[in-house]
Amino acid sequence: MTLMAFLLVVIMFLAFFVFFSGINPQEMTIFFTPDSSITYPVTVVVIGCILVGLFIGYGFHIFGTLSFGLRSWLRSRNEKKVKEIDSVYREGVGRLLSGDIKKARNLLQKAIDKDPNKIEGYIALASVASQEGDLQEAVSLLRKAKSINGKSLEVMFKLAATYVEQDQDDAACKEYEEILEQEKDNRKAIRSLRDLHMKHGRWEEAMELQKRLLKAGLSGNRVQEEKEQMLSIRYEVAKQKLAQGECDQAITALKQIIKENPSFVAARVTLGDAYLQCDNKTEAAKIWQSGYEELGRSVFLSRLENFYISQEDPKTLLSFYSSAISARSNDLVLRFFYGKLCLRLEMVDEALEQIYVVENSAPDFPQIHLLLAEAHRRRNRIDEAIEEYQKALGVDNQLSLGYVCDKCGKRNIEWQSRCDVCGTWGSYSIAFRKLVENREVVSPTAPQAGA
Repeated sequence: MTLMAFLLVVIMFLAFFVFFSGINPQEMTIFFTPDSSITYPVTVVVIGCILVGLFIGYGFHIFGTLSFGLRSWLRSRNEKKVKEIDSVYREGVGRLLSGDIKKARNLLQKAIDKDPNKIEGYIALASVASQEGDLQEAVSLLRKAKSINGKSLEVMFKLAATYVEQDQDDAACKEYEEILEQEKDNRKAIRSLRDLHMKHGRWEEAMELQKRLLKAGLSGNRVQEEKEQMLSIRYEVAKQKLAQGECDQAITALKQIIKENPSFVAARVTLGDAYLQCDNKTEAAKIWQSGYEELGRSVFLSRLENFYISQEDPKTLLSFYSSAISARSNDLVLRFFYGKLCLRLEMVDEALEQIYVVENSAPDFPQIHLLLAEAHRRRNRIDEAIEEYQKALGVDNQLSLGYVCDKCGKRNIEWQSRCDVCGTWGSYSIAFRKLVENREVVSPTAPQAGA
């Protein structure tokens, strides 16, 4: 406002005051107490009230302006500090990702020093400690972050993962359980907790978690994968019941699994074991025979061979092989096992007949040389036996053929229902199965006269 405008306002106010005083000559008495009062013209009282109101309003205006300015200054200062801390934090994370661990530690520690409540800084610094191999420091940093924000899922997941690295699986389980208390359908936490229970053979707990996972709204191919996982977990629960002597429950569970997935090899094998444990030998043999007829997996032949030999009933097994070969003449695995059985029964000529068929029809593999060596030895053809043994070097002399996981290639002497490396159920096959699978049978060439 210019000086002239201000003077004009003052003149107008005085003129209004004089005019108002002229037409309102009355006086007003204002009592403060019964004995004290003041008397002023009405005009003075009214104008005074107006001026006091203006001064009060102007005072509030000034106070509001100063308060707003102070808040703006504080906010600007805080934003500047936050930006500075974020800049240091981002640079530290960048150094961490680029592999400059020492510089990353210094920058992240600086960010935490400036803002002790920045949980992202603790998480990143914990990653630095993990990469340096100091898992205990990583746990301490993550616990500090959790004390700042006990509901941070990121912190709890990171803490659980660090516990797993430390082999503190029980502590990791507690973290995942806390996550599920906050979010009961958190699929990542359910899977992680389930996997830990599976790792330690707590199959019933794993099964309950798998049920929760299937109810958690999965979609697409994931649903089928988790249903297959559920069958595998149910199989392990049934297997545990069998180990505990609960044969009837185990048999019922295994039958249901086979009904839902007829190609579940491990369930069929174990169902035969369960019947055998219940002294139902006839049903056990039927399960293993039908298992091989339907699935063609060599473990069933091994089970049948051991069973009938232990029962001193090779005749029934020989009859099974004879019928099976008639029905599946191109099955080289079947012929190989038949030859192996004949060799065990000292039926050397029959054994050689089958072994030569396999040798002529399939690529070279050590187990065939082992059987040939044994056949030659039992015919007292020592030179030929030595030659075949040399080819089969490394195979034990009890005719154990060994098994290999179709999924990851892990080898084992004995058949296992589940691979302990990749975790796949029913993946173990005889080591050479893929070499002879779907091959055309080629009969051996008759030796020339005098050969």
